[in-house]
Amino acid sequence: MAKALFGSIVAPHELRAAEENAALRAKVRSLEEQLTVLREERDAVIARELLSMADESAAEHALASTSA
Repeated sequence: MAKALFGSIVAPHELRAAEENAALRAKVRSLEEQLTVLREERDAVIARELLSMADESAAEHALASTSA
């Protein structure tokens, strides 16, 4: 009976390790969320730049064809 009770008790170092593990998992989850937001922001900036470049190219093309 004593062995069964002793086996069900979590040692303090095991509890501490479990708490640290949970904290690290939460930190990783937070960092992954931040990474997703930053990637979305980067993609939006790239899309705006590409659209701007496409508009400039179309305007240059229109000017070139009217002057020719």
